[in-house]
Amino acid sequence: MPEAPGPAPAALPARGTLLAFDFGLARIGVAVGELETRRASALLTLHGEASAPRFAAIAKLLDEWRPVGLVVGMPSHLDGTPHEMTARCRRFANQLHGRFGLPVLECDERLSSAAADAALAEAGTHDWRARKQVLDAVAAQIILQHFLDTHGHAKP
Repeated sequence: MPEAPGPAPAALPARGTLLAFDFGLARIGVAVGELETRRASALLTLHGEASAPRFAAIAKLLDEWRPVGLVVGMPSHLDGTPHEMTARCRRFANQLHGRFGLPVLECDERLSSAAADAALAEAGTHDWRARKQVLDAVAAQIILQHFLDTHGHAKP
């Protein structure tokens, strides 16, 4: 997994909230999770391509949830080579760190959208339009759950 632009996962406190982002050009999925319980939940999807409204919405989420850190999914091909979106996701992670001063950690997001789509279909969301509305938030949840399962502190 690539190096994170902020502190290492060990630098996170044992307790606190994390927000995770599944970055895309048209949508950003957002999930929330807790370090203590090590559970992630889909939160919402930010729509639109303009940077200013996206960061304004993220600022509101940070104010509401008061996270101790942020996680950004980093795409790569199955063989681990960088994806076309890797540089854009890394730039987004750096912007989050620069704007908000929180630790921003990267997490491998390979196949998270495919896993989210499969989970939604299995849960009974068969209409593709309905799945599309929540797909990115569920992908962010999968990214954050993977991060919580593979990094940081031992389960209480």
